[in-house]
Order: sequence, then C-alpha cells, then structure tokens
Amino acid sequence: MSLLQKTSVKEVFEKAIRNTKLDIQREKLLQNIANKIAEVIHKKGTVNINFICTHNSRRSQLAQTWAYYAMEYYKIKNGYSFSSGTTETAFHGNTIKALETCGFKFMLEEFNHKNPKYIINYNGSTKDIVGFSKLIENPINKTPFIAITTCESANKNCPVIIEALSRFHLPYLDPKKSDDEDYNKEIYLNTSKLIAGEIGLIFKKVKEQLL
Repeated sequence: MSLLQKTSVKEVFEKAIRNTKLDIQREKLLQNIANKIAEVIHKKGTVNINFICTHNSRRSQLAQTWAYYAMEYYKIKNGYSFSSGTTETAFHGNTIKALETCGFKFMLEEFNHKNPKYIINYNGSTKDIVGFSKLIENPINKTPFIAITTCESANKNCPVIIEALSRFHLPYLDPKKSDDEDYNKEIYLNTSKLIAGEIGLIFKKVKEQLL
C-alpha cells in the first residue's frame, strides 16, 4: 500500500497504537493524563479536553481529531475534544490532507479566506466535530477543560489557563518545518500517526478505568 493511499480511520488508528514505542517518562505522562480524564468523568460525569498549540493549525488540530475518534472507538460517550491556540490562524491545508489520507472527511461549513470552518467526521461516525483555528477563550471550547499543550511555545506563553481543571504538556515536533519540502506529505502523515497512537493509548487506559 502506498504511504499516501487513503485507508480507513480504524485501520490507521489500530496500527498506530501497535507501532507506538514509549520510554518510561512518556509512558508515565500518558498514564497521568488518562488518570485525570477518568477521574473527571467519575466526578463530573463528563470531560472536556482542550489541545493547545501556538497557531492551532497543526499539532493541536491533529490531537483534537484523533481524540474525537478515540473516544468514539472506545465508546467514551461523555467526553469531548477541542483545540485552540495563543494566536488565531487557520487549519493548515497539509494537516487536513494528512487527516484525509487517514480516512477523515472534511466538509466546508463556513467559507473564509483566512480561517474557514470544516465539519469533520468519518465513515460510521455518530457525531461530527468542527475544525477551525481559534483562541482558548472561543465559546465553542466547553469549560472547564483539561488543558494539554502540544508545543513548547504554547506551554511557555500560557502561564495560567483559568478554565483548566488540570494541565499537561504533551509536545510533538512541528511538521511546519517541512512545508516547503517535497516530502512534507510524509512528514505530516507520520506526525498524524504518532499523535494517533499516543492519543489512542491514553483513551485505552481511560476505558480500562471506566469499566
């Protein structure tokens, strides 16, 4: 199968989890995030998770989309994923292409030259999510939430997030560096799969605690 050939979200997700390799520190971080998510669900009956990076265009969008799928996959019906940034830009086209290659479907909901909105789902999904670049305080982001920063800049530039029940730093390398390179599709796809695998492991651990 070609690296860039479209496939099912389920196939990509399950393979990403199988291929995920963690060191002790990363394993502990994923476990701590899972523990907090399960704790909030037990206490409040529902949980909101907000993935935050500087521009809300790449890593945080990938994390939100895969968390949305992971919660449906593990039948965690009382969990919701969101994303935001310290600056409003746009859902980057290379990020969209990577997610489409993984099987997600994008439908334009609101056209805007600078920051269009998309309805995101996949074959067999029971609900949709809306994808666009936004600030942390955008009203679409339900509060209170567990904040998870996915880049160093966002982690440093958000010293206090008032709406956060708890905060974690889960950084990933920025695929932006490959934007002008011929191999950018592979870089974005690999980043998507890396995030899919770790997000999948988080929610697998959450599901085990909710049984």
